[in-house]
Amino acid sequence: MRKHDFTYFFGEGMRNMFSHGFMSFAAVGITVACLVVMGTFSLVAYNAQVQLQKLESEYEILAFVDENCDEAQTKAVGRAIEQRDNVKECVFISKEEAIESFEEKYEGDELFQNLDPEILRDRYAVYVDDLSISGKTAQDIFDNVDGVAEVMAHYEIINGFQTLQKVLNIASSVIIVVLFVLSLFIISNTIKLTTFDRRDEIAIMKMVGATNGFIRWPFVYEGFMIGLLSAVLGFGLQWLLYESVAKSLAMSDRLQLLTIVDFTAIWQPVAAIFAAAGILIGVGGSLTAIRKFLRV
Repeated sequence: MRKHDFTYFFGEGMRNMFSHGFMSFAAVGITVACLVVMGTFSLVAYNAQVQLQKLESEYEILAFVDENCDEAQTKAVGRAIEQRDNVKECVFISKEEAIESFEEKYEGDELFQNLDPEILRDRYAVYVDDLSISGKTAQDIFDNVDGVAEVMAHYEIINGFQTLQKVLNIASSVIIVVLFVLSLFIISNTIKLTTFDRRDEIAIMKMVGATNGFIRWPFVYEGFMIGLLSAVLGFGLQWLLYESVAKSLAMSDRLQLLTIVDFTAIWQPVAAIFAAAGILIGVGGSLTAIRKFLRV
């Protein structure tokens, strides 16, 4: 494309956008709203994924050592567990450490204080690589490691993690697709108004030999600029909204367990996604709108 063609197409695109100021403003506003909603659901899903990964990394299988094992046998149990498939880490917890942890958990309840460590067993906290097969790993440890008297694995926690992850992925995907199509439809209808007003001009240009590309480019630039402007505004609004929610959660005593990823750590990919989505919506809407009017 020659430089003067770019200048012409860009100028025509700007003129088209401002010639329908209210509709262009409405298209930008609605697209910004759709991008922010899409971004919000995506960021919620991302933070939930990070939170789930953190919880999954903390999930442990407890392998209790037979009370008849001496110190050497207990260490041998740990080495045997570490050699099992899917075991990432194996941490020894003595009776004394277990009782301390138990008393801290129920601090303030006299019934659970000053207990004798001998009522508990030494155990190993086993962390796995693949949470989905942790049940098989727990059974493998129980069946094949000598000196393991009992294995405790909370399968309901695993199922909860996996179910929540699937629900979040499906819900966010559906909402993002619906809003993307809606934004595309709005941009397309906005640019259709411009092309409808210029349908006679387009017909004359076709009759005198103008190519479809020459006619199409100004509308493509119009959609590009609407989409890019929407992306910039939407990204700025999303950042402000995200920081506001993060500060509210940080100040809430009841929600201290929730960790929110710092926006400064993810702003670059978020900005790139906003720009790509905005431009794709704008250009896609333009191409969809102009296609009908090029069939002269």
